[in-house]
Amino acid sequence: MPKVLEGRSALMHPTRRQTLSLMLAGAAAGLVMPSMLGQGTARAAPPETPTGQIIVGFSQEPTVFNPHLLHIEVDDGVYFSLYDPLFGISPDGTFAPALAKEVPTVENGGISEDGLTWKVILRDDVKWHDGTPFTAEDVKFTLELLVDPDFMSWRKTGHSLVRDITVVSPTEITWKMEAPFAPYASILADTFIVPKHAFEGVDDKNNAPFNNAPIGTGPFKWQNRVAGDHLELVANPDYWGEGPYIERVIYKYIPDLTVLYTQFKTGDIDVIGLQYITPDHYDEAKDLPGKTVTVVPTASVESFSLNFDKPQFKDPAVRQALYAAIDKETIIDALYYGLPAPTESFVPQQSYYYNADLPKHAFSIEEANKLLDDAGWAPGPDGIRAKDGVKLSFTNSTTAGNHIREQVQQYLQQSFKEIGVEMTISNLPPAVMWGDYWMKSEFDSVVVGINFLTGADPDVSDRFKSTSSPAKGGNGQNTWLYVNEEVDGLLDEGGRVFVPEERKRIYGRIQEIIREELPLLPLFQYANVRGHREGVQGIDPNINVRIDTWNVKDWYWET
Repeated sequence: MPKVLEGRSALMHPTRRQTLSLMLAGAAAGLVMPSMLGQGTARAAPPETPTGQIIVGFSQEPTVFNPHLLHIEVDDGVYFSLYDPLFGISPDGTFAPALAKEVPTVENGGISEDGLTWKVILRDDVKWHDGTPFTAEDVKFTLELLVDPDFMSWRKTGHSLVRDITVVSPTEITWKMEAPFAPYASILADTFIVPKHAFEGVDDKNNAPFNNAPIGTGPFKWQNRVAGDHLELVANPDYWGEGPYIERVIYKYIPDLTVLYTQFKTGDIDVIGLQYITPDHYDEAKDLPGKTVTVVPTASVESFSLNFDKPQFKDPAVRQALYAAIDKETIIDALYYGLPAPTESFVPQQSYYYNADLPKHAFSIEEANKLLDDAGWAPGPDGIRAKDGVKLSFTNSTTAGNHIREQVQQYLQQSFKEIGVEMTISNLPPAVMWGDYWMKSEFDSVVVGINFLTGADPDVSDRFKSTSSPAKGGNGQNTWLYVNEEVDGLLDEGGRVFVPEERKRIYGRIQEIIREELPLLPLFQYANVRGHREGVQGIDPNINVRIDTWNVKDWYWET
């Protein structure tokens, strides 16, 4: 963690100016990216005009092209090509201007000392892909769209506190905050601006034509999409920033991870993206001629996640028994070749806010059986436990074609059988799996990897607040349907506190509660095996974003 204030006294009793400085430095007290690929190494200069194309392979299909509808990580992979935020977040955790001329701070007058008044000065040289000038009206529209009660917004957290949005001029916008909110800078860095004019005259913005023919300010423009196969974007010649340096980027959908790797190996794709190279191929991949392959720590945590509305999972003893019956060590070593790090938290271990004192998981079939016996779950004639008419029988789902996860499922299925629990595997294509089935909590249980943080900020209101479940009419991604009054209160408190030391206590307690109640059974923190063809330049990991195409505008072919 960087030294932001001198001494404990200053940390515990900051001035208002120090408080707001801490808010904008919040990312720097968050995640640190170790040994970033390509950082500090010499690179050839990029071409003066866009040249060539790069094909990126994704194992999941991007299907949601409005960045403010409910979506998953793979959709983010396209957003960074098409859109821009007001400011973004760099690998070192600092914010960098984008559509805003500068990142608003107390020092530059962008934020008042009490954190309630914001002023953003915008660039005056930005055009939408259709040639329309970008203005403050577009920022106002975006912030209002996110809290529109008739819009299926993926995130209202933070935005719901914004009041009195005023367009001062085409390049200046101001607003008031109902209350200071520490994570809001990180949320804005993850908020892509969309064009007001594209929605004019549209009654139902959830089904606007824009959603399937998006217009952005980003480095690439929409060209065409072949559903189930690929998406083609072309260079934006009027892009306001540096780049792009390639003529087109193609996102190719390859659901089978073995086929995805084979196409990387044979050169059919240039960059292997989500879900990357599976660990069982790492030994071969690292020595492939003409390829650059690197293990990169990420913020995503793999878990066995439960639907709290299902009667099978309402008893804490059941959740504890399932967790005890998971042999994490064998899963990591045998199936993931020891690359990921076991964890007890949803917070990545590189984060300042990570709680390292959580109870350590212990694999024990005996303890799992005892927990269920003591809680009154008795085996029936078929060997499956039941209590009060509820059988310990459920489905488990994940992305079809992810062969390592499928092996994990089969291993868990056998382990659970030893404790009288029946788990049926029911996997689905990505577009179905991560659509309403996941977002609207139609599942029993899933194996899923999630980056829970917003940039480097520890706020998880979108994930664990009781009002953030789409299946219950909320906005967010609390797909576990998890409800805990103490967590709700802590999340509210964490949003009002700006001092990292104080926030660490709050989010440490949240991690304790989640570890105790187990809406998700944490397995490991990912270490992705990423790869690209030699000659592709500009690819840098960024642990503060959800996907690796965050800087696709900087990619180019070395000549």
